[in-house]
Amino acid sequence: MDPTNLGDLFRRDFDFNQVALIDLGGESSPREFTFAQLDAMANAVARGLEQLDLSPGTRIGILSANRAEFIASYLGIMRAGLVAVPVNYKFPQKMIDFVLADSGAQLVFCDALRAPHIPSTLRKIVFNQNNSEGFDHFINPGPYCSVIPKPDQIAMILYTSGSSGQPKGVMLTHQSHIWVAKTRLGKNNWSKHRFLIAAPMYHMNALALTKLAILAHAQMILLPQFNAKEYIQATEKYRCTWLTAVPPMIAMMLQETELLKRSDLSSVEFLRMGSAPISPKLLEAIHQALPNTKVTNAFGTTEGGPVVFGAHPKELEQPTISVGYAHPEVSLRLVDENNLPANEGILQMKSPGVMLGYHQSSLRDPIPNPFTPDGFYSTGDIFRKDEKDFYYFVGRSDDMFVCGGENIYPTEVERLLESHPDIQAAAVVPVEDYIKGQKPVAYVVKNHNSMITESEVKDFCLANGPAYQHPRWVIFLDALPLASTNKIDRVFLKNHAKNHLATTD
Repeated sequence: MDPTNLGDLFRRDFDFNQVALIDLGGESSPREFTFAQLDAMANAVARGLEQLDLSPGTRIGILSANRAEFIASYLGIMRAGLVAVPVNYKFPQKMIDFVLADSGAQLVFCDALRAPHIPSTLRKIVFNQNNSEGFDHFINPGPYCSVIPKPDQIAMILYTSGSSGQPKGVMLTHQSHIWVAKTRLGKNNWSKHRFLIAAPMYHMNALALTKLAILAHAQMILLPQFNAKEYIQATEKYRCTWLTAVPPMIAMMLQETELLKRSDLSSVEFLRMGSAPISPKLLEAIHQALPNTKVTNAFGTTEGGPVVFGAHPKELEQPTISVGYAHPEVSLRLVDENNLPANEGILQMKSPGVMLGYHQSSLRDPIPNPFTPDGFYSTGDIFRKDEKDFYYFVGRSDDMFVCGGENIYPTEVERLLESHPDIQAAAVVPVEDYIKGQKPVAYVVKNHNSMITESEVKDFCLANGPAYQHPRWVIFLDALPLASTNKIDRVFLKNHAKNHLATTD
């Protein structure tokens, strides 16, 4: 029977006594939960919420690191016909307050570490706390029949990272993400797989994988948060077969060279990377470290979901840094700055997985409508398409800057920099310039024992790329700073570059 409620994707025709989840971040580690136990906990959350007599569609927040109770709460909220609002716990307090107020959350599930961050006006249910506010005190064990959602009923609101302003609430329906999970699974039998989940569950990457694992009746190995050494150790110990991450996470893992040498990661069959661009150099390093692993360079957005691209219908081999061919159930097009069809331009998409829209609130200025008159969601991402209709990510349109009349996409310059044998990673941001408008600054992480200099980096870029793209300043770092979604923190780097150059001029 096909699921109707996004909180209830369990396959009851499979073995319910099989271990569904191994939680490596609870009070005692590890904690194992069978499918029956996880399902029962989700029901208990739904029954506890039902006792509060909340109106359908009431928003319920979750502020916590990854743990079993997070998953159960997320599922139980949706089963009860309410709206789950996972909150980025790495946000500053003002932004946490904003998200909870903007969403209209009436109640927040949280772990003990984040409990002090809940406004005193909101009721909180604390996962690892033994009192009247505790999770065990709140839940109401017993059977529960999940609410059957109405068409276009909102299941969850995920907030964007806020890197270009206030976070925006992305409204996602039950039907849209049931379609996502079913489409990703297809006709595959993945019940024997072990998925390692370390990305934060307030982010689409981890949430989508969690739902896929449940629908596939596969086992999840759950880390509270990403740590490169713990990621490698968990992969080996639990013989994980499926990894999913953003590229900086895998790059950090590959830096643990000594641990990798003595670790057996031969169990890994699939590695899916998305949410940020990947360089050919990183792909090559992955293939060396995981030679038996199929690596997928994926693309997805919170607004559009993770089902966008797939394999070529003629079974052509996907080029190294391509994100693939348009998925058969997704309509894609590229448009130029005049909104005309192009082979390079902003990606627009239409699919059952696209969001209902942004949550509008009196707490913010009106959000521009991201949909075209004919119903395509405009991603703001620049792509190009080759003669075989494979797509390639070029850069974010809002990351693009103009230097002396020339458009510069940071991703293109970063890929050039990372092709140098002495450069491990790079990030490029603009700084204001009186004559050129803006000029590029490169942040570079050297390979171990490299002695490369700033002038050598500049010379390499001038010799191998357009002159206008070459970084006018090069700043060396031990590691690139990451934002709360484990992507490169470009806002921090822009501010750093501005302040750094102001003190050196």
